[in-house]
Amino acid sequence: MNVLKTLLCAIYARVSTNKQDNGNQLIQLREFAAKQGWTIVAEYVDTVSGSGKKDRAQFDAMMLAASQKKFDVLLFWKLDRLSREGVRKTLRYLEQLDSYGVAWRSFTEPFFDSCGIMRDVVISIMATLAEQERITISDRTKAGLQRARKAGKRLGGKPIHVDMSEVQRRRATGESLRAIARSLNVSPSLLVKKAKIQA
Repeated sequence: MNVLKTLLCAIYARVSTNKQDNGNQLIQLREFAAKQGWTIVAEYVDTVSGSGKKDRAQFDAMMLAASQKKFDVLLFWKLDRLSREGVRKTLRYLEQLDSYGVAWRSFTEPFFDSCGIMRDVVISIMATLAEQERITISDRTKAGLQRARKAGKRLGGKPIHVDMSEVQRRRATGESLRAIARSLNVSPSLLVKKAKIQA
């Protein structure tokens, strides 16, 4: 007996309001699940509007249901339909599903299949890509900061100027540091820090 025939399946889809093939996507996912002998227990569909708003309420609901073991396998159209947040975050989602004991399968990418023999290879490749993505982001950030410095831009927040002689005068009259800080719209710790620097 094929164990897969007893699996409970959830479908996740991310569709666009302005595309004609949304219905076809869901139909094909349902047909595929039926051919595997999986019982569909839930469908989670996030709709991406033309405004570009990234509301992922259904994705969050799906991950919660996965953590509660409400289904055994997650079926999605394509990996970039599951997540477009980069390789690292996508890998994290797949690892989360694994930790919940939930298998996953990409309809259009058979190699993205936690049930298949290529699972460990795929995870290894994704982990390598995730590390490369981290290095690339870090390099871009460093290069951007270097360009900004060369252009004479000041990095970080604007320095806050406080007249410490005024603070000392007010402290001498018995006013609390908290009250002075509140009137200057700064934190008491900033005044303490500036006082230490001047000392």
